[in-house]
Amino acid sequence: MITIIDYGLGNVLAFANVYNRLNIPVKVAKSTADLAGATKLVLPGVGAFDHAMERLDQSGMRDTVERLVTHERVPVLGICVGMQMLAKSSDEGKLTGLGWIDGTVRKFDMAKMPSGANLPHMGWNDVKPAEPGGLFKGLENDARFYFLHSYYFECHQHSDILAMTDYGPEFHCAVRHDNVYGVQFHPEKSHHFGSQLLSNFADI
Repeated sequence: MITIIDYGLGNVLAFANVYNRLNIPVKVAKSTADLAGATKLVLPGVGAFDHAMERLDQSGMRDTVERLVTHERVPVLGICVGMQMLAKSSDEGKLTGLGWIDGTVRKFDMAKMPSGANLPHMGWNDVKPAEPGGLFKGLENDARFYFLHSYYFECHQHSDILAMTDYGPEFHCAVRHDNVYGVQFHPEKSHHFGSQLLSNFADI
């Protein structure tokens, strides 16, 4: 059962709608009890890093989510700030991240950006998978996704990089370590590309 973690941030209903259109069973978890039976977890997120970590703590679900991911090895997909929460820390805040993937969230350095580039990075951009299949099955060529962010995930281990995007400098737009996945873009806003990716996650 695909279970979307609703801790007060993110486009929860949009994800549920995509899975419903795909005829893939989905539910929304607003409490620890709702997490029972989860075989896949989706961790959405928008806004600031520290606020997102605080909301997850306040939801009462964090301990159970951590047990499911780290001990029971339930696959999880972090999206946008939900992806950034997978890191150890963020330049945006002071709180510690979940630390499920060895990385740090950095702010784009405008001094290194080409003329005309702005923050946030907003709109459609190409995504280049590091390898075929998996989360990007059927998306190996010409995949485009919708982005809205000023911070990006910097992987410390090259093997954890799942895909790259060019916004002046290239940055890691998708990551994976064991059963933990993260994407910086918004698949729920990315039309058939996003639907394919969310379907792929259900099949992992």
